Amino acid sequence: MTSQTITAAASGTWTLGDLTVNRIGFGAMRLPQVGKAFAVDAVPGDRGRAIEVLRRAVDLGVNHIDTAAFYFSPLRSANELINRALAPYPDDLVIATKVGPCRDAAGHWAPHALTPGQLRGQVEENLRQLGRDHLDVVNLRILGTDSIAERFGALAELREAGLIRHLGVSNIHPEQLAEARAIAPVVCVQNQYGLGIRADQDEFVRDCGEQGIAFVPFYAIAGTGRERGNVGAEAPEVLEVARAHDASAVQVRLAWTLHQGPHVLAIPGTGNPDHLVSNVAAGALRLTAADLATLDDLHRRSPLPSSA
Repeated sequence: MTSQTITAAASGTWTLGDLTVNRIGFGAMRLPQVGKAFAVDAVPGDRGRAIEVLRRAVDLGVNHIDTAAFYFSPLRSANELINRALAPYPDDLVIATKVGPCRDAAGHWAPHALTPGQLRGQVEENLRQLGRDHLDVVNLRILGTDSIAERFGALAELREAGLIRHLGVSNIHPEQLAEARAIAPVVCVQNQYGLGIRADQDEFVRDCGEQGIAFVPFYAIAGTGRERGNVGAEAPEVLEVARAHDASAVQVRLAWTLHQGPHVLAIPGTGNPDHLVSNVAAGALRLTAADLATLDDLHRRSPLPSSA
């Protein structure tokens, strides 16, 4: 499919609280390094190219960028690249970040932030790196199935104090979403999901839509490749649909994601300007009923990987 003039507006819009975003956004995880994200010995990505990608994304109408303070490699930080590329920020740009996971200065994973003080420290670090006086959206990312009330309550207090505009949750179960909503409004859920990935999330995706909550899948393209990106052989069904639309397999995966409901957003990430243009163009790909039947069958037949 022709992609040079297609902007993120072709994907439609959704609201995160009082903030309107195009449904095709951008994930910044891959910007700081070449290859696998979060590797301690990662090779830093090209700074100029990362800045070019971010500015091109905004030029293409992307107004929803997903990031985190723990997205970094030696010499590169996603937040600081965003700051350098885009500040002063456009009025309609929504930057969503997340707190909970921790990495030390060497890049090793440390225990999740559990105390209100630790979470506030992470919020303040995001504010510093992004050069903001408030954060548009902060997602509490967790591990496990235990109560999130204390942690989410701490972020709700920062929201009341004006440091955070809207709250979301990540890597959660429906019961934890209900727990969070009893404390403060939740504008989005970020869970692993995609074509053939976590079909057990289908009902939860629909439930979020019924509650007016955005569902923002991560690894929607990478699938089981996760931090390594989109690796491995593509399913014949995806290739068949791609050929029918003169599209790429990645574009088909993104289009299928968006077809799961008007509340489903996509945040594909890349450090390649050409891939960025192609990803944004996927927002204009309209799959037929026959396409969706083929892909839905593939989705239901795929194994269910463990949650992240």
